[in-house]
Amino acid sequence: MYEQSLSSILAMPVQEQPSLHQFMARMAQAELLERDRKRSEANIKQSKMRYNAVLEQVECTATRNINRDHLETLADCTYIYRGENILITGSTGCGKSYLACALGRQACDLV
Repeated sequence: MYEQSLSSILAMPVQEQPSLHQFMARMAQAELLERDRKRSEANIKQSKMRYNAVLEQVECTATRNINRDHLETLADCTYIYRGENILITGSTGCGKSYLACALGRQACDLV
């Protein structure tokens, strides 16, 4: 990511290249994004989740007793910082493990 940002800036015509301050800000931003990406990947790998699930793919239906608003409330992962637990219940095959993996992946990306 860092090298790609540097290459794209250096490929610009001289009159369009950013000032030194803007250049340094872009490089710092690229470095932060790369570190966040690597941290997220390491957290996901270490978690060994069963499914590669994301919250956007969770089906929110009345039969599953979950709605999009409730799912978005959980997506911010503030329950982790408050030390709260989530209890997922339901019959066999309704998607409890998938939902848990989707919430876990979201937590790996945000925490």
